Amino acid sequence: MRFLLLFPMAFGIGLLFLSCEDKQTSKKTNTTVIKDSTVSKPKAEPKKKATADYPILTDTNAMDFFLKYEKENPEHKVRITTDFGIIEIELYDKTKFHRANFVYLTKRNYFDGTQFYRVVKDFVIQGGSSDDYNLAKRRQKIGKYLLPPDTKRGYTHKRGAVSMPSSEMDNAYKLASPFQFFIIQRHGGADYLDDDYTVFGEVTSGMDVVDKINAVKTDEGDWPLQNVYIRKVELIE
Repeated sequence: MRFLLLFPMAFGIGLLFLSCEDKQTSKKTNTTVIKDSTVSKPKAEPKKKATADYPILTDTNAMDFFLKYEKENPEHKVRITTDFGIIEIELYDKTKFHRANFVYLTKRNYFDGTQFYRVVKDFVIQGGSSDDYNLAKRRQKIGKYLLPPDTKRGYTHKRGAVSMPSSEMDNAYKLASPFQFFIIQRHGGADYLDDDYTVFGEVTSGMDVVDKINAVKTDEGDWPLQNVYIRKVELIE
């Protein structure tokens, strides 16, 4: 009798043990699925280092750069906002390197905050430089290069002509300083400059502003006694 009583009891315990083992197996299976789901999520890729949008320009690469740039950036109308009002200019397509250079510097906001730093009474106003020490840093980010003259396009230094001065350093080929420009204010123009400097545009609106700037008082070095700022240069339709 004792054996008969123990047998059902043992059998029942065995079933209970198997049932518990099945539940543990089920739990392990569910846990594995959760882990697999976590592992299967794509890992975030490391961020790529940002590359410079523009190359540092030099005498070696500048011409090739502008040859391509002028084709991809055909803009030729510019608005210059100054302390005395707005001057609008049109850049000439034929002087493609000088036009591309001016468009490029405009898009890089180089001229913003520079000055008309040289004013010669009844002759010219010259801009693109400044007494701000940060300007040198701005130029370093763009590069150091000169542009060859392009004086055989038939353009003259008439009143309102926009031209590019030669580099401050002496050079027999009159290589141009790409960061500066001048506007002829003189009535009757200055055609004796035609063979030495590249005319690459002309004023289409705002010669009254040019006249106002040309009338400011200057020191012996032709620098205005009161700074004349170029607040903004932008491309327009």
